[in-house]
Order: sequence, then structure tokens, then C-alpha cells
Amino acid sequence: MTDQQLTHFDSQGQAHMVDISEKKETKRVARASGKISMNEVAYQLLVSGQSKKGDVLGIARIAAIQGSKHTSLLIPLCHPLSLTHVSIEFKLDEGQQSVEVVATTETTGKTGVEMEALTAVSTGLLTIYDMLKAVDKGMQIGHIHLLEKKGGKSGDWRAG
Repeated sequence: MTDQQLTHFDSQGQAHMVDISEKKETKRVARASGKISMNEVAYQLLVSGQSKKGDVLGIARIAAIQGSKHTSLLIPLCHPLSLTHVSIEFKLDEGQQSVEVVATTETTGKTGVEMEALTAVSTGLLTIYDMLKAVDKGMQIGHIHLLEKKGGKSGDWRAG
């Protein structure tokens, strides 16, 4: 198999869960990010903590962590993982009236945690949207991507 072949398909082209039983356990780390942009009213509610639904970023942090833990329930061919650490960081940009969500996921295991980091980011961003949609239904979520991954057979990778 070359690096260009997709591992979630068998020789007949049928989707399957990849067999990781022969892989070695290593420390795995992944970081992903994404951004949500909003109007001034929504941004000020987020920053001030005055949203009627409560602490937007606090709840988004918990949602992002929960999302990472439930990735295998949402993405059909992901292996259930025992995460050893999840951290969520918010980068506020007043000039752009936006929030960047950065998730770091870690485990010691036989498969990577990229999907868990991406799911955490997505869940955090969707939670921010849900909590502020009453004042800005036009918020835009985007640029969800992997920043880096460490560990495993393919080694380390960082976005260019």
C-alpha cells in the first residue's frame, strides 16, 4: 500500500474499519482549529459574558471536550479512543469580531487523534453559534483544519 491509498476501503472497495491490532501504541497528539465570525452585538455579548444563555465560552469549552470524547459515535469508521488529555483554547479577535477555537487532543494508543481534535473544534464552534444565534443568525463558521499531529507510523506533520 502506498501513502496515496485510502485505508478505509477493502480490496473490493467496501468501507471497513481499519484493523489496528498489529500497530504499536505510541503517544499521539493532534491540534486543530476553526473560526466563527459574528456581528458586533453577538461579539460583545460573548466577551462580556452577558448572553441570556450564560457563559458562552465556558459552555463551548465543555461542549468541545464532550465532542472529542464522542467522535467515534459521530464518524462511522473512527475507533473509540481513550483520550488522555483534551484542551480547548479560544483566541478572540475584536477587530474581526471572531473567535478561533483551538483543540489539542492526546492519547497513548494505536491510532491517531486528528478526528477527535477536529470534532472538538466543530462542536465548540457550533455551540458558540447556538448560544448567540438569537442576535446573529448570519454568523459564519469556517476554516476548520488540522494544525499538526504527532506520533504514529506516519510520524509528525504540521500545516504549512
